[in-house]
Amino acid sequence: MRILLQFPEGLKKEALEHVKKYEKEGHKVFISAAACYGACDLALDEAKTIGAEKIIHFGHAPFIKKKLPVDVEYIEYHIDVNLERIRKAVEGINEEKIALGTTVQHIHQLDEIKGIFESAGKKIFIGRGKVAYYEGQILGCDYLAVTRFKDADAIVIVGDGIFHAIGVETDRPVYVIHPQNGVLRNIGKETEKLLKRRKGSIARALECKKFAVLLSTKPGQFHPELAEKLKKELEAVGRKAVIVVANEFSPLTLTNFTEFECYVNTACPRIADDVEAFGKPILNPDMVKEMLEMLD
Repeated sequence: MRILLQFPEGLKKEALEHVKKYEKEGHKVFISAAACYGACDLALDEAKTIGAEKIIHFGHAPFIKKKLPVDVEYIEYHIDVNLERIRKAVEGINEEKIALGTTVQHIHQLDEIKGIFESAGKKIFIGRGKVAYYEGQILGCDYLAVTRFKDADAIVIVGDGIFHAIGVETDRPVYVIHPQNGVLRNIGKETEKLLKRRKGSIARALECKKFAVLLSTKPGQFHPELAEKLKKELEAVGRKAVIVVANEFSPLTLTNFTEFECYVNTACPRIADDVEAFGKPILNPDMVKEMLEMLD
């Protein structure tokens, strides 16, 4: 079988090891060198070009539910947490009712982590997100696993770094526990800065007249109906809106479209967090809705 291996940046260093494994099984193996930002980002174009019969996508849980032109196998990458360090970190959390989540790398130990919190007298809530594969799993675009619980006093996410946690919109404390060293961090200030940037983008967009509606062709980010809807809504309030299509959006790909004053993002919602790099306001659909309400 002709197969294409796809890795996120952190796992590309292990690519050759996997190539050897699949070649020993008799497969003809190719590696995708394209950037991979998540389970929504599949190398379909590369697979089609080389005639691959299957994509083996490493590092993420299954995400895309619709039928795809190429068979896709997801292989998760699990990393054990240091449970004793987690136990120590829990001592620094005063709130009693906790909404708990983690990333796919640590999801296999979520029950054990939950047990540590409960043994410390905490009441734990674990929910399922809108598109996440597992209960308690947090994605950069899906925080419902922890935000759905109104009775929770705080949100705790076990994960390396704050990328996933910082997107949580809530007025409750949000803590991050590092999975190996157990460092406990309240990221309230970082979240507040992000929300202020988003509010600033909306305020700037109110003065804009020409909008580029960004439509990604990535299979998990392709939302043509949403792009058309947003275009019509902007035109209905006297704005010029054009749908711009690309597999990946970056400041470099858009910089020469100098007439556009604002970007409307229908792809990965975390693109809107890079407003400083793009140099223009970027609005996610919910931010467009807020802007239109303000115009009314």
